[in-house]
Amino acid sequence: MALTRNFKETVLARVQADPQFRDALLKEGIETLLAGDVDSGKTILRDYIKATVGFEQLGAETGSSPKSLIRMFGPTGNPQARNLFSVISHLQRHAGLTLRVTAQPQ
Repeated sequence: MALTRNFKETVLARVQADPQFRDALLKEGIETLLAGDVDSGKTILRDYIKATVGFEQLGAETGSSPKSLIRMFGPTGNPQARNLFSVISHLQRHAGLTLRVTAQPQ
């Protein structure tokens, strides 16, 4: 059975319409990175960026090339920590959020 609506279009519409979902998507992307699943975390953050600030504006505001950012969050991207945390910091400011890491026993 074919999907009636593209998944990325659905995510985009939901992010734009639901601030709680938008914030949860950013949080999930960062938590996924911290859990060690870098590829999934980059994918989540890429979708978040596309649905919110966009790579062109993000590049202008962070001083990075939009093409470099797209590659960084692409399937074969291997971002340096400095660049990744710069983007995460900007995304938090853009969203009006401050995310904190909390240690929990396993």
